[in-house]
Formats: sequence, C-alpha cells, structure tokens
Amino acid sequence: MILLLLGIFLWWAAHLFKRMAPAQRTAMAEQMGDASKGVIALALLVSLVLMVLGFRWSEWVPVYEPPSWGRHLNNLLMLIAVALFGVGNSKSRLRSKLRHPMLMGMLTWSVAHLLVNGDLSSVLLFGLLGIWAIVEMVVINRAEPIWTPWQGGSMSGDVRLGVITLVVFAVIAAIHTWLGYPPFPM
Repeated sequence: MILLLLGIFLWWAAHLFKRMAPAQRTAMAEQMGDASKGVIALALLVSLVLMVLGFRWSEWVPVYEPPSWGRHLNNLLMLIAVALFGVGNSKSRLRSKLRHPMLMGMLTWSVAHLLVNGDLSSVLLFGLLGIWAIVEMVVINRAEPIWTPWQGGSMSGDVRLGVITLVVFAVIAAIHTWLGYPPFPM
C-alpha cells in the first residue's frame, strides 16, 4: 500500500510542480535546460511503476460492494474516457469545445473504475487520481483564466477519432482479459 501511495503522491507532485512552484520550476528549467523535462518525465514514469506495483501487491481490503449494474456503466464510461483522452490531440470538432479533454478523460476513467472496484487499493488509486484531475483543472483555470479554443476540426477528424477510440478500447479490453479482469459484463 505504501508503494501505491508513494506513486500517487509523486504523480500529483510532478504534475502540480509547474503551477504550484513556478519560480522553482523556472529555475530548474534555466539551470538544466531541456533536461528538466526529462526529470519530470522520469518522475512520472517512476510514479506509474510505483502505482502499478503498489496496486498489484496491495492486500485486498473490501470497502464497499460495487453495484451489479456498475460493469455496464463502466464499459460505456471507459469508451467515453478513451475518446476524451484522444480528443486533445485529434482533429475532431469536439476539440474546440472542451478545455481539458484529457483531464476529463482521467476523471471519467476513475469514476468508471470506482463503479466496479470496491477495495481499498482501488478507492485510493482511482479516487485520488480522479481528485487530482479535478484539482489540476481548477489550478490550470486559475493560472490561465482566459482560454482560446482550438480552431479547426472536421468530419474526417471526428471519424478518425471514433475509429481510433474503438481500436484503443478493444486493445484495453484485450489486455484486461489477458490480465484476468473481465472487460465486459457476463
């Protein structure tokens, strides 16, 4: 459980560093140049490894019983989450309408997983990452209150986003099956 919490803490710290300690982040960038981005990327990679290992190695402690219908809603929300993760880099018309599509995708992903996982490790992992996504949106909006929506997007961009979303969702479902997690309701 400690590894899981360390990973979550490092994830939060690495992402919020730029906005919560801008002077230190600027000094680090001036001193290290582009290598400072590598340090942050390494911290994020280490946080992911710690979260995965901490989650896999944690003792299963029940907190609540997930609802029976949660698996159905989980799959729909996961499809939406995958699409939202893709919107930020797509040429879809939806990109111009959403300020934080990837963070919204993270929040959707966390809610979807809380619908089907009622153990302590899941509540900590998915709950704290969902809260992080909300905090990150608030912090960004305060730091940059003026938002200029992306200009562009086309029907072909929408179709491409849809196809990529379905393929990525299928890959995620296959990986879940391979790891022994049932991806679809039975």
